[in-house]
Amino acid sequence: MSSGVMHQLRNGLWRDNPGLVQLLGLCPLLAVTATFVNGLGLGLATLAVLMASNALVSATRRWIQPEIRVPIYVLIIASLVTCIELIFKAWFPDLDRSLGIFIPLIVTNCAIVARAEVFASRNPVGASILDGLAMGLGFALLLMAIGAFREIIGLGTLFARMDMLFGGEPIQGLVLAEQGWLLMVLPPGAFFSLALAIAAKNVIDRRRLESKSKISRRARKLNR
Repeated sequence: MSSGVMHQLRNGLWRDNPGLVQLLGLCPLLAVTATFVNGLGLGLATLAVLMASNALVSATRRWIQPEIRVPIYVLIIASLVTCIELIFKAWFPDLDRSLGIFIPLIVTNCAIVARAEVFASRNPVGASILDGLAMGLGFALLLMAIGAFREIIGLGTLFARMDMLFGGEPIQGLVLAEQGWLLMVLPPGAFFSLALAIAAKNVIDRRRLESKSKISRRARKLNR
């Protein structure tokens, strides 16, 4: 895998993660991540829209007039979100009802419009699709991580109701406790979980920076 691909993946998954670093798309992130399956469903939908919108914006960037570029981006994104919403209604009706209004609201996700403006409108199709994959994966993984954390603490289960995504009989998932801390599946739990995730990232980044500085100081001492 080339260094350019790895650089884009690292940016999307960690360095410029839309939720952890740019703090974009926080409304759906906070609203639907009460369970893992909700985070997974919305994460996959956002990932698909982000990759497709980046590809279409990049492919048509030479014909989009600068004065109307943002409305065109929104039109492209809205068309894709409509397709995703119809797919959910047809194939995943239970998950569609669980996510509710937040599937159509992907249109207003600032992370998608931002990538169209900042990257896709200035780069070729292949690089734009890769950028959409990296940023979408970073956002989806954050949704799943927060959803899993809140489900474990709040309900005492993990991977419950995965049947909403795969069909079949209701899946109970892993039962880790008979009951959980109900606050974690309520709105305050979402803010608390996001704050913990951001704090953990900052601690990891700080420790990595300190370790790199120590290594560089030792290397300078050895070269003297």
